[in-house]
Amino acid sequence: MSLLNQDLIFEDIYNDVSTKLLNITKDHVTRSIWAYSEKAVFKYKVNKEDRNVWQVYIDKGEFELAKQYCKDNPAHIDQVFVKQAEMLFKNKEYEKSALIYADTHSSFEEICLKFLQEWQIEALKTFLKKKLEGLKTQDKTQITMIVVWVIELFMNQMGVLRSNNTSYLNDPQYLELQKQFDSFLATPKVEECIKKNRSTIYDLMASHGDKDNLIRWAIMHCNYEEVIRQYLYKNNYIEALEVLESQNNKELFYQFAGILLQELPRPAMTVLISQGSLLKPSKLLPALIACNSDEKHAKEVIRYLEFCVYKQSCQEQAIHNFLLSLYARYKQDEVMRYISSQGQDINMVHYDVHYALRLCQEIGLTEACVQLSALLGLWTTAVDLALTISVDLAKQIAVMPSDHDDELRKKLWLKIAEHVVREKDDIEEAMKSLQNCDIIRIEDILPFFSDFVTIDHFKNAICNSLQEYNQHIQDLKEEMEEATNAAELIRKDIQEYRTRCTFIHTKDTCNICGVQLLLRSFYIFSCGHKFHSDCLVATLTPMLSVDQRTKFAHLQCQLTALSNKPEDTRSVGSLSKKDQIKADIDELIASECLYCGELMIESINKPFIEEEDYERVMKEWI
Repeated sequence: MSLLNQDLIFEDIYNDVSTKLLNITKDHVTRSIWAYSEKAVFKYKVNKEDRNVWQVYIDKGEFELAKQYCKDNPAHIDQVFVKQAEMLFKNKEYEKSALIYADTHSSFEEICLKFLQEWQIEALKTFLKKKLEGLKTQDKTQITMIVVWVIELFMNQMGVLRSNNTSYLNDPQYLELQKQFDSFLATPKVEECIKKNRSTIYDLMASHGDKDNLIRWAIMHCNYEEVIRQYLYKNNYIEALEVLESQNNKELFYQFAGILLQELPRPAMTVLISQGSLLKPSKLLPALIACNSDEKHAKEVIRYLEFCVYKQSCQEQAIHNFLLSLYARYKQDEVMRYISSQGQDINMVHYDVHYALRLCQEIGLTEACVQLSALLGLWTTAVDLALTISVDLAKQIAVMPSDHDDELRKKLWLKIAEHVVREKDDIEEAMKSLQNCDIIRIEDILPFFSDFVTIDHFKNAICNSLQEYNQHIQDLKEEMEEATNAAELIRKDIQEYRTRCTFIHTKDTCNICGVQLLLRSFYIFSCGHKFHSDCLVATLTPMLSVDQRTKFAHLQCQLTALSNKPEDTRSVGSLSKKDQIKADIDELIASECLYCGELMIESINKPFIEEEDYERVMKEWI
């Protein structure tokens, strides 16, 4: 019989009716049990007396003692833990029960379901975190499942507190929960899991609307794109702008500039300007265009574009066009200053002149249209528009065309004169036009005056015109006299050239072969060089072009054919043709000196070895 619970452990039936048992005792040294009767002695040896003690202690609820008696048997220990956890669960000590359940081999799903049925979220979290501690690094799937579940439980708890209390950030219960959540996220095993499942965690937090933790967690993991996005969701535009400014990530600027410019036009534009050349204005253009809906935003956009154009020397046409369009809508007095700063060379301006002209025409900026029309070479249109503003502006345009285009200049000045006479009836101003332009005369503008204007108004102009004509006639006479004298000198030179001769001595030699010149037919040039005909032909032929060589060969064949005709077949016509062929050969061969002519000068650029002969000559040298 057990001394612990008085249960019968062993029973031995004694059936000897002749005698009876006298006593039973225990030897404390050998721990043997002795029973004796009048005739016999019985010895009982107890083996593993404590083998079921753990069960006795379990039944008594003394689990620590039960653990001591089965510490060498994992299966029994697991049963002890299960019984202890069940008792704690029954006694509503859920968190203690969860800690012990986590050390058992009980079904994970069943334990979780037990706590969920009782809606013991804290106990469930405790169970899950304890289970997580016991997992190995390679158990990635189980780790991920538990981490995501625990985060989900935290999100649920904090979400309830946020919905029930608008000032939840001052709620001690919420702060304690947040502290526990931060501690959980800081666990190395959890951190490693989150790194590999970042998007899942982001989506989970976002689905619960926990913007605060999303921002803090994104900052912790340097995910500034998500940080900015969450600040924008919470309408914390200043914080979003501060985070954006702290990052040197131009892609973030391109991504979030639009909404920040809408909400914080001046601070956001100041940040963009502070980035300098890091940002490309063309990539910010969609954001800039989207936020110019009113004058307040447009002025800030203009400020940034002016920084790009005047400080950064941006040359992108789209930027210049956009700036010009904003000037035209909100700062019309700046349009002329901008156009003037770009200059009058259409190839050097950075904006689209045709677009600018259409824009100014739509808005009615006539003076700008004048400058742009002149820039496009639409001089007549430019002068017509300028005359609607002032005559002085029209005169400024009229002097712009090239001095070589007198016809155009005259046309423009006549337009101005006609306007002055017919629209303003200002004869004095019309006379000044004659002084400003040396192309038009009094007779050019007379048709513009009415028939009732007296000649006294034109007296001085007519006299000046007559004097100019008189001077012009005198100049023509002098030019004619100079031309006559020059022609006479040329005639004298030609006459002298016809009678010119050169003396050849018997000792004179060919400048090519060095043999006496008189031995064969020869050519002599005015420069003094002398060549045998055959020497000149042989030397000069390689310098001729392919066409010239072909022509020369053809002429030689013709000359040979004519020379071989019988004497009696010759006629005056054939001799004339022969002389013509000789003249053509002379024109080709002897038109200039071999050493002093252009062929010798051009030969400087010719290689000593022709390209087609180069390989052959190189092999010969080798």
